[in-house]
Amino acid sequence: MKRVVVVCLALAGTLQAAAQAPAAPAPAPPAPRATVAPGPLKFGFVSSRQILQRTPGYAAAESTFNKEVLGFKEEVQKLSQQLDSATQAYEQATIALSPAAKQQRLDQLRQMQTRLQQRTDELQQRAQQREAELLQPIQARVNSIIQGLRAEGNYSFIFDADAPGNPIVAADPALDLTAKVLQRLQSAQ
Repeated sequence: MKRVVVVCLALAGTLQAAAQAPAAPAPAPPAPRATVAPGPLKFGFVSSRQILQRTPGYAAAESTFNKEVLGFKEEVQKLSQQLDSATQAYEQATIALSPAAKQQRLDQLRQMQTRLQQRTDELQQRAQQREAELLQPIQARVNSIIQGLRAEGNYSFIFDADAPGNPIVAADPALDLTAKVLQRLQSAQ
């Protein structure tokens, strides 16, 4: 909206200046340009979830990832339990502690909490990196097949119906290219 107002104000200022200025000779009309009429846009879509689940090698990559992440989760759970135990011990001993001892124990608990958060962040980052390592070759193969179908079928766009925030509300099922991608993945083995 602001952009429209700014453009209108700028246009009004230009028109006002032109009305006050003496008439200048009209500029020569521009030379005709050679334009190419664009062809009709052709769209298609795929279900990336179906494709990945049926892509050879995906099940093994998913299994490997899940095993590795399980170890990460167990480590975080163990650290969390240690923090909970230390917190309970502090709460039970707080009555008998001097103010200086209370402060020291609180500082220790904060340090434990900070270490837990840092380790959790590190493990999440490692899990994301590992997932990317495992899926990258599979996604590259799928993307090359989709690009081939796009070029072969002269599609302007191929959308992913499973993408987060997908704007596709309804589509003609005839535009679904998922089966063709899966067929080519199977024949590429």
